[in-house]
Formats: sequence, structure tokens, C-alpha cells
Amino acid sequence: MSNAPVDQGRRRFLTIATSVVGGVGAVGVAVPFIASWNPSERAKQAGAAVTADISKLEVGQLIRVEWRGKPVWVVKRSPELLEQLPSINNQLADPESEVDQQPAYAQNIHRSKKPEIFVAVGICTHLGCSPTYIPTEFSAHVQGVNAGFFCPCHGSTYDLAGRVFSGVPAPKNLQVPPYMFLDDNTLLIGEDEGSV
Repeated sequence: MSNAPVDQGRRRFLTIATSVVGGVGAVGVAVPFIASWNPSERAKQAGAAVTADISKLEVGQLIRVEWRGKPVWVVKRSPELLEQLPSINNQLADPESEVDQQPAYAQNIHRSKKPEIFVAVGICTHLGCSPTYIPTEFSAHVQGVNAGFFCPCHGSTYDLAGRVFSGVPAPKNLQVPPYMFLDDNTLLIGEDEGSV
């Protein structure tokens, strides 16, 4: 050991330099670690909103769009089918859509923003099957109803507003996802005006 006096300035410099290098190293380790908590680009795309071109959608036609791995149906309804909706309320389990299966703007008799355009997740609320769209001759499943959705797995039936008929296994109306019209021909599924 030396009897030389301790250089306090040098000691302070080495302490500060070591602390700074250690702090930079800690940040260098923390940034990638915290970034790994964020969803991947693939996961972000899987949950992202999707657009649907409805410019060529004809009356009575259904198109399918995939959103979050689920089929989403877009149907253009005729004025005649829209007029029939109130007349079958007494046959439905939830005619007023009181069970929360849709955004507030779709809690109406049409369950949609625009009466002629119906948007719904095409998954039966019973066991997750995908019902079949029957644009004509639906009266074979529900007497007096011209068009609707029929789930062949267990016989659940829905009207053209996705409202479930009474006495079938499905407990709820079809889910209506959040959506908005970007223009008259483009639908954005997965977002609405309140979330943008």
C-alpha cells in the first residue's frame, strides 16, 4: 500500500463514469425487453380494421369479409324485406336487441346504420357454427318469413337483422361489429366514429 494521498477528483470521475455506462447498459437492455411486450406486426394486422367494397353489392346479395379471423357478412336488404322486420317481432327472442350484441347505433329494428345494409359477424351464438344465408324460401325454416339465416348444426334461425327466433338453441342475436361508412361504396369494419 502506498502512503500517497487519494485523488478525490479522479475517484468522483470514475464513479460518475461507471454509473453513466451502467445506466446506458440498463436502458439498452430495458428497451428491447419492454418492446417485446408490444404485439407483433402480424398480431396488429389480425386485429386491424378491414375495408369492404360494397359498390357492386346487389339487393339480396351477401358478401363475406374476414375480420379478426371471423367471417363478417354484409347483406343488402330490399325495401320489402325491411318492411317485414316489425311484423315478426312476436316470433323473436330479443326483438328490441336489448342484449348487448351490437354498438349503440345498431340497436334498432334494422340493427344497422343504414337500413338497407346489414353487417354482422357470421357466427352462430349457440356453439360457434357458421349459419347459411337463405335469401329466398326461408319459410321452409320459419313460416311466413322470406329470408334469413339458418344454422344447420342445431337448427337455430335468425331474421335478416340477425335477430334470433324464439325456441331455438341460440341464446342471442348475431353480433354486430363496430363499423362505419367511409363513403357510399366503402365500409370499414372494426372501427367506428367513436374509436377513430
